[in-house]
Amino acid sequence: MRNEDDRFIPVHNGEPLFVTRRKTGRVIAYRVFSASVFFCICCIWLYRVTVPTEIDENRPGLVRLIRLVMFVMEIWFGLYWVVLQSLRWNPVWRFTFTDRLSRRYGNDLPRLDVFVCTADPVIEPPLMVVNTVLSMAALDYPPEKLAVYLSDDGGSELTFYALAEAAEFAKTWVPFCKRFDVEPRSPAAYLSCKASVLDSAAEEEVARLYKEMAERIETAARLGRVPDEARLKYVEGFSQWDSDATRRNHGTILQILVDGRKANTVTLVYLSREKRPEHHHHFKAGAMNALIRVSSKITCGRIMLNVDCDMYSNNSKSARDALCILLDEEEGKEIAFVQFPQCFENLTRNDLYGSMMRVGADVELKGLDGNGGPLYIGTGCFHRRDVICGRKYGEEEEEEEYEDISEPEMIKALASCTYEENSQWGKEMGVKYGCPVEDVITGLAIQCRGWKSAYLNPKKKAFVGVAPTNLHQMLVQQRRWSEGDFQILLSEYSPVWYAQGKISLGLILGYCCFCLWAPCSVPVLVYSVLTSLCLFKGIPLFPKVWSSWFIPFVYVTIAVNAYSLAEFLWCGGTLRGWWNEQRMWLYRRTSSFLFGFIDTILKKLGVSESAFVITAKVAEEEAAERYEKEVMEFGVESPMFLLLGTLGMLHLFCFAAAVMRLVMTSRKAGEDLQTMGMQFVITGVLVVINWPLYKGMLLRKGKGKMPMSVTVKAVVLALSACTCIALS
Repeated sequence: MRNEDDRFIPVHNGEPLFVTRRKTGRVIAYRVFSASVFFCICCIWLYRVTVPTEIDENRPGLVRLIRLVMFVMEIWFGLYWVVLQSLRWNPVWRFTFTDRLSRRYGNDLPRLDVFVCTADPVIEPPLMVVNTVLSMAALDYPPEKLAVYLSDDGGSELTFYALAEAAEFAKTWVPFCKRFDVEPRSPAAYLSCKASVLDSAAEEEVARLYKEMAERIETAARLGRVPDEARLKYVEGFSQWDSDATRRNHGTILQILVDGRKANTVTLVYLSREKRPEHHHHFKAGAMNALIRVSSKITCGRIMLNVDCDMYSNNSKSARDALCILLDEEEGKEIAFVQFPQCFENLTRNDLYGSMMRVGADVELKGLDGNGGPLYIGTGCFHRRDVICGRKYGEEEEEEEYEDISEPEMIKALASCTYEENSQWGKEMGVKYGCPVEDVITGLAIQCRGWKSAYLNPKKKAFVGVAPTNLHQMLVQQRRWSEGDFQILLSEYSPVWYAQGKISLGLILGYCCFCLWAPCSVPVLVYSVLTSLCLFKGIPLFPKVWSSWFIPFVYVTIAVNAYSLAEFLWCGGTLRGWWNEQRMWLYRRTSSFLFGFIDTILKKLGVSESAFVITAKVAEEEAAERYEKEVMEFGVESPMFLLLGTLGMLHLFCFAAAVMRLVMTSRKAGEDLQTMGMQFVITGVLVVINWPLYKGMLLRKGKGKMPMSVTVKAVVLALSACTCIALS
């Protein structure tokens, strides 16, 4: 049974631990605006159906086909826009009362197990990883109730060495944080902001110890080996590595570095689950499930928090905020998990690559919360252990059988690569398998068992990580997300049929907003290319400027973008940041999402297999300097760059040709602007938004520019397309 110190008796005094509020006036105003936009969308559809096409005598069939394609694309855009309204139709704001939690429970809180996952010591440097671990160990939480587990899927001696060193430093760092109420609780983040002024002897001592630890870890990482004296010091841990062990072929390595059950302090555990080439390891989902099982025999926290290895604690009270939701006697009983947003510390002022997804964090997840709860995004999430292990809503919470096992050898079998065979792990228990975004289907399955989730976005960000610092990293990350979400749509866990009747329609549509990212790439690509090519060829696609039918096109274009800008600014962004976000919106849909769409289709046809790509957390010094100056980074050859370059040059050539036609036929210039004004605007905006791309291809020198081979191929392909159209 659970330990005595993990049982607590709630005191009911009628005060809720959190409140949920709705801003009715704002919601009503948005619904009126939304209705007006939808009315104009219907007018656009009506125009396409009722207004006869102006037929070119030389190519009547081609013009009809193009108009039909445009109509189909506009139907898609309109319907997808309707689906997107689910994210803004019913938003809620949640506010917690941690003072009430303290009065009610004191330190008599449930055990909390924190899971930190890493997989590659090169892409995810050990020093960064242990800073995350140390920040979690210093959470504002009773230390005897807190345990931090590091899952190292790379099976790296360097990562273990770094954690062992961090365990020693934690003896100084954790008490220091509690004594001086330090924020943030990552030593690297805290000391970097205190670099010029150390206020006390205690701070100076902590800074010295951290610097020494960091130098030892970074020296070992640079040399690629652990010092001999460290092997002797931590011989019990290093002895678990076989001489022929590799990152994909090794036994289970488990070491309890600090056993808080005996010392009344924070527990620190290292785990590298067994991996064998003949067994599928299910990437991060498999690592999470191994952690759930292993921790159940060591500390068995009733609440679990999982974070990525770069997401350090920026707000030490985040655990108490989450418990205000989960322990509330009225509404908390129906909440399975509490999700915090994914925030980043290394964003430029104008968020060059749109990594923050600011509107998603401040608006869309709150909209999902109003419909039944946000999705599980895989980091910064507090779970109930029994729920993620399969308990349905309404079932009695059972006291889990818990043995206080101190000998790691007795637990290792739970992390073996054969343990899950013929079991429900990855299916009905734990994190689900079979998808690159395993977190999303896991959260969906939990909600379909009757549970709700809650979203918290406190003013002081709970967890802060590292965003991609170059365009290629961002596109690769977005490709994986869009591919995974689209796989969900086509799988047995599709919200369209799996969730039918189990969650609200608004939440189903909310999931579909993300599941449709990949297929949305095709209409965006086709619409933008057709608009430019038809401008080049002189084929009008939209109503004449003086026509009354032009009004709905203008209203939808201006109203939607004006609201988008206002919303972005309201969320704390800048005008230039919004413009960067629009550029990334276009780049994602014409590269990442398109490749994710193709990959998913090929996987369904059995042509390819899914792969899990880890996003790099470090950048070269010169690249980092360019990123700080908000200079877009290319630098590598990539099919996605080739596609973006080709599209960018195509828009440029088409716009230049159209302008040249206006200049050379000045008598007809006014008529061309009247009949193709909308196309001039759209293609012109596409050219302006691609300015950093043109600079990287044609104007910049040195590192970070577009590779010459990609530029040449893109120019040739774009010119070839224009030549074919001109001769048709």
